[in-house]
Parts: sequence; structure tokens; C-alpha cells
Amino acid sequence: MFLVNPASDNGATGRRWPEIAHRAAAVGLVGDTLFSQRPGHLGQLAAEAAQRGAGRIVVVGGDGTVNEAVNGLVGRAGVELAVLPRGTGTDFVRSFGIPRDVEQAARIVVEGRTRTIDAGKITYRSWSGGDAVAYFANIASAGMSGAVAKRTNETTKVLGGKASYLLATLAVFASWRNTEMRITVDDAIRSGRMYDAIVANCRYFGGGMKICPGAEPDDGLFDVLLIGDITKADLLANMPRIYRGTHLPHPRAELLRGATVTVDAPEPLPVEIDGEQPGTTPARFEIVRDALRLRVPAA
Repeated sequence: MFLVNPASDNGATGRRWPEIAHRAAAVGLVGDTLFSQRPGHLGQLAAEAAQRGAGRIVVVGGDGTVNEAVNGLVGRAGVELAVLPRGTGTDFVRSFGIPRDVEQAARIVVEGRTRTIDAGKITYRSWSGGDAVAYFANIASAGMSGAVAKRTNETTKVLGGKASYLLATLAVFASWRNTEMRITVDDAIRSGRMYDAIVANCRYFGGGMKICPGAEPDDGLFDVLLIGDITKADLLANMPRIYRGTHLPHPRAELLRGATVTVDAPEPLPVEIDGEQPGTTPARFEIVRDALRLRVPAA
């Protein structure tokens, strides 16, 4: 079953779907197709497809589209998740070597193997004021990165993922002020003025930033990166290292590992979930072991 977000890739996915489907079929990947019609709809479609017996669900879209599908599939035994990347960031698939090229990605769906991975569960404060619960497969965070995600999603992203996220990061950082945060990672407690708390199941976010290069999506633990009082000059100097994944260790950052994370602050901070920005702190993150079966390259 193909689950397609026609709005992904700035609407190009919907316009080009007949071509994409034809190219996938050329390498043996065929199936029924459902299109999402509104934000959040694809998660409902994924859950319904699984209930009807779909054994392999192929998500066609970006990180936000994958996140919607994950929220419909977590814990459903016997269903495989596969991805034809069509979004701006495509950060989730980077950790698994799934390419953006349609034929190559489709061939992985047909000829690849299945890898069981963890997911994250987050409880946060929604914009309506009540508590909300969501799942994520890649990375969630609290702090400046939430504001970056919001700014990025409010643009057209015509420059592509890397440039769009980079420009948003620099723009938000210019006016952002770090704030007091209290963070627990299992039994460890950290407090102080920080810019960000990044809770990673996988390695990449922000349009290709290898922010947590050691994160493994099947080890039962989050990699938690706490970013302290960095300067603008420090950010600019380290940006190339962040994309390469060579920025750690850093004197103003700390990397912790754990299965349960909480983040709180005197003033609510924006929360980011797989590139979306649905609410604020306080937030609690919990690992969900063996939550998803993902189609990945055979080798």
C-alpha cells in the first residue's frame, strides 16, 4: 500500500505521482495508493491499512509524512514500514542509507531487509493547553530547535532542506536567548542556561545535520545532547562540523544516554518532533523498544 502525501516536496509529489509510481513499478514495486488530504490524515490511513491486512506500507513523503505514519503504526506486529523519500529534509532515512532516488529507494523496498527499530514517545503541552501524546522515529527536541522547525515550516523551502534549515537556524539564533532548563536523563539531573535539549533515536535532523552521530535506533536508549551557552561565532565555526558529525565532544555541550528524559523550564519552550512543532514543554520522552519494522538496504 502506497500512502502518499501530495503536498510533500513543495507539492511536487502530488504533481509527479504518476511518474513516481511508474518508476517504482519499473523495478517491481506496485500496490494500491491512498492520498492524504489534510495534516494528520496519513496516520489514520496507515492505521486503517494495517487493520485491513496491509503487510508493507510505503510512505511517499518527507520526515513529517513518515512521522504521521509512525503514529499510526507503532506497536502493530506484522506490518513493515518503507519509505520513498520525497520531502525537504529526509533526515530520518539518512541514518539507514535510503536514497532519495526513486528507483534506488523502490529497489530497497523490493529487495531489502527488515530492521526492527525503537521509537520515542513524547508527552508535551499542546497549543490548545492540554497534554498531548505523540510518537517519533527520528529526533525530538525542546528549545531553540523547536523555533527553527516552526520558522522552516513557514517558508516555501524552495532552496531545499539543507539551505532552508540552515537559514532558519541562523535567523532564529540571532534573536534567541538561552533560558534556564531542568533536564533529567534516567537518574541524571542537569539544570542551567541552555539553548537546546535534543533527544535522538537516529542521527540526523535539520536538513542533514549529523547532530548525534553515535545514536543507534535499536539499542533501547536515546542519545541526549544538551547545548549550553554557545556564542554566534561558536555556532558559525562549528556548523561545518555539525554536518559532518565531528562537533563532539564540545566544551559547551554534553551528551547523555538514557531511556527516559524530561525537560522543563520556567517559561514554556517550543517542542520539535521529527521536524514538526506541535506544542511546548513540559515534555517527557520515553523509549519504546522494538516499535517499528523498517525496510532498509540488504547490505
